Amino acid sequence: MSTISAPGTDARSAEVPDYPMPRAAGCPFDPPPDLYALQTQAPISRVRLWDGSTPWLVTRYEDIRTLLGDPRISSDSTHPHYPQQSPASSARRRQSRSFITMDDPEHARLRRMVTATFSIKHVEALRPAIQKIVDGLVDDMLAGPKPVDLVQAFALPVPSLVICRLLGVPYADHGFFQANSRMLIKRTTTPEDARAATRRLIDYLDRLIGDKLAHPADDLLSTLAARVRAGELSRREAADMGILLLIAGHETTANMIALGTLTLLQHPDQLAQVRESDEPKVIASAVEELLRYLNIVHSGRRRVALEDIGIGDVTIRAGDGVILANDIGNRDPAGFPDPDRLDIARNPRHHVAFGFGVHQCLGQPLARVELQVVYSTLYRRIPTLQLAVDLDEIPFKHDGLVYGVYELPITW
Repeated sequence: MSTISAPGTDARSAEVPDYPMPRAAGCPFDPPPDLYALQTQAPISRVRLWDGSTPWLVTRYEDIRTLLGDPRISSDSTHPHYPQQSPASSARRRQSRSFITMDDPEHARLRRMVTATFSIKHVEALRPAIQKIVDGLVDDMLAGPKPVDLVQAFALPVPSLVICRLLGVPYADHGFFQANSRMLIKRTTTPEDARAATRRLIDYLDRLIGDKLAHPADDLLSTLAARVRAGELSRREAADMGILLLIAGHETTANMIALGTLTLLQHPDQLAQVRESDEPKVIASAVEELLRYLNIVHSGRRRVALEDIGIGDVTIRAGDGVILANDIGNRDPAGFPDPDRLDIARNPRHHVAFGFGVHQCLGQPLARVELQVVYSTLYRRIPTLQLAVDLDEIPFKHDGLVYGVYELPITW
C-alpha cells in the first residue's frame, strides 16, 4: 500500500485541482466532468479548497459509504483541518454549531432529543396535512395568472409550511427566515454577512424558545423548551438546533421539488410514468431515483480523519480533511448500472443523497413524504405543465452550497 503525505505537504502542487468543480455547459443535471475523470483514474485524491488547504476527495460509491460509516472519521467542524465549505462557513463555525457538525457522544445526545418528531410513524401521520397544503397551493396556481414561478408559488411554500407547523414557527415570518437562510447557503456570501444573518436567526429562535417556555404548545420548539426547563439543554443549544431544523427543513426539499420537476420536464417519458401512476411504490421509486440522480448537496460531505485510515492504495493520515463526493458517488456504475440514465423504476434506495452512518440526514423521512405527495399530485393536477422559457434561460444555483434553481417559470 502506498502512503500519501500528511496534511498540506503537497499544497503547492500544480496537479491538485480546485474544488468544487464546474459543471459542463448544457449539462446542469450531471456532476462536473472532472469528477467523472477522478472517479475512474484517481478515486481518492487531493483537491484544493478556497483557503489553499488540500483535503482528500473520495469519489467512488463504496469508498464513500465505508468512510461515512467509519468512527475514525470526524464531523467536528471546529477541528483545525476540517474542510470548510466557504469563508462564510469558516467564519460562523464558532458562532452557531449544530449536532450535525459534532461527534458522539454529544451528537447522539442532542440528536436523540428530536428523533421522534422525524420518525417514519410520526411523519406518515402528517401525510394528509401535507396533501392538503400541496392541493391548496396547486389550487392557488390554477386560479392565478400564468406563467408562474414554481419556486416562489409552490416549491418554497410547501416545505416551509410543513416545517413551520412541526417546529411551531409562525409562517408569517417566512420571508425573514428564507432570506437569511439563502444568505447562509450561498458560497459567495461574505463572512460579515454570514455572521449577521446567523445572529439574526439566533435572536429570532431564542425569542421563540422564550415564548415556548412561557406558553408551551404541541410543537418541536416547545419540546426543546421543556428540555431547557429540565436543565438537559441550554437555551443557546435549543436555538442552534432550531436554526438547523428550520433551514434544512425547507431549503433542501424546496430545491428538490423545483429541480426534480425541471428534470422530469426534460425527460417526458419518465414524467408520463409519474403522472399516470396511482401506485405509491412507483412514486416512492421516482423520489429515490431523483434524489440519486440530482444530489442537491453538491459540495460533498465534509469530514476529518482522527486516525490513519488505509483505503484502496491510499493512506489517509490522522488530521487530513476528507470530502465524500456523494453526487459522483451516486453516479458510480459499480453501485448503479447505467448511472447517468434517469430511470424512475430503478428504486435505488441505497443511494447516499442523505449520507450514511450515524450522521445520515435526520429529516429524510419527512423529505420523502413531502416529495412523494408533491410528485404524485402536481403533474396529475396540471397534466400540461411545461416550461415557460428555454432551459438555457433557467438560473441554476451554481454558487450555492445547496444546488437547485433560483427561478422556474412554468405554464400549462
